[in-house]
Amino acid sequence: MADREWLMKRNCSISPRQLMLAYSGLCVASLGIAIAFSVRGAWYVLGFSVLELGIVGSAMLYYARHATDSERIVLRGEWLKVELTEGGKARSFTLACRGIRLTVLSAPPGLIRLQSAGTGVEVEVGRYLTTRKRHELLLELRHELSPVAAGG
Repeated sequence: MADREWLMKRNCSISPRQLMLAYSGLCVASLGIAIAFSVRGAWYVLGFSVLELGIVGSAMLYYARHATDSERIVLRGEWLKVELTEGGKARSFTLACRGIRLTVLSAPPGLIRLQSAGTGVEVEVGRYLTTRKRHELLLELRHELSPVAAGG
């Protein structure tokens, strides 16, 4: 059987580095205006500016931590390896292809559960795919795993 690999990543419009540059520009502009108002006696504008930048910074930090989230499935011989990266933390699962069960979950909708009968390992994949692409992945996995399940 030929080796196969699937890589699914988040669709991010801006990289973490670009996001940091945009946030830096926002900080300079917002704090510059707030300081100008503070000098003229409207000191509370500075407080609101710091609060705003803190909230926006928290949201951007969350986005940056998850911008590189991905799922990688590698089929090599008799083994299927699934690598999940979420928020900078990587987890890896290895499943024996013989006896593997593929099911589509109803909640969360459409995720594909890979279940290894021998080891009891379960993992859900397809978080970063559209419904159509998830269905295509399911068909491809079934096609690739059918020779192994049949003993060929």
